[in-house]
Amino acid sequence: MASKSIQYDNKKFEISYNILNNDKEKTILFLHGWGSNKEIMQQGFSKELKDYKHIYLDMPGFGKSSNDYTLTTNDYSKIVEEFLKHLNIVPTIIAGHSFGGKVATLLKPQLLVLLSSAGIIENKSAKTLLTIRMAKIFNKFGLGKVTKLLRSNDVNMMSQNMYETFKNVVDEDFSSVFKDYEGKAKLFWGEKDTATTLSSGKIMHNLIQNSEFTSYDDDHYFFLRNYSDICNKID
Repeated sequence: MASKSIQYDNKKFEISYNILNNDKEKTILFLHGWGSNKEIMQQGFSKELKDYKHIYLDMPGFGKSSNDYTLTTNDYSKIVEEFLKHLNIVPTIIAGHSFGGKVATLLKPQLLVLLSSAGIIENKSAKTLLTIRMAKIFNKFGLGKVTKLLRSNDVNMMSQNMYETFKNVVDEDFSSVFKDYEGKAKLFWGEKDTATTLSSGKIMHNLIQNSEFTSYDDDHYFFLRNYSDICNKID
């Protein structure tokens, strides 16, 4: 494991990363989803695509990478861009899972690989909508402590700046971003995915002009069990 100090927008970030097959010229960058880390992506893909240099990184605020700020998805893409400039690497392929798919799309690689990517607005349950409305009311009257009680256990584990970042990125509509992407894309999805549903994947596939779509009888982390087939379709 290595780390690189990155400066972006007068802010400093320590980015933790791993590089495999460093002697190869063609490069594939793997970007994890929200609440995940580089190890998850490496677990899935490190034994495949041996003709490629692999870069696995922890995006700011995840794994072993620092973040003391409130960020947007665009900020994440700019930070990753700065990181790649420091390494003097232009990836041939960028693969992004869930939230990482949005970041990958903004980076406009030659080949974009989306693994159950976020970016299409999902219909919320009645319970979720009620929680959001209650939180807004409590915040309006300065009852932030009550709002915190409404958060899920996963969200409660976040620092305040990461919670604010989460609110920035969780409900973004990336439809226009996917539609404007001009490269080649390969989309892979879990048919039992409840975080980014199969219907969202099909919408994304229709938005990206030059794209292929493959689904598996699996969940949001389908790539951990289907990585060989995915890599065969990538290479």
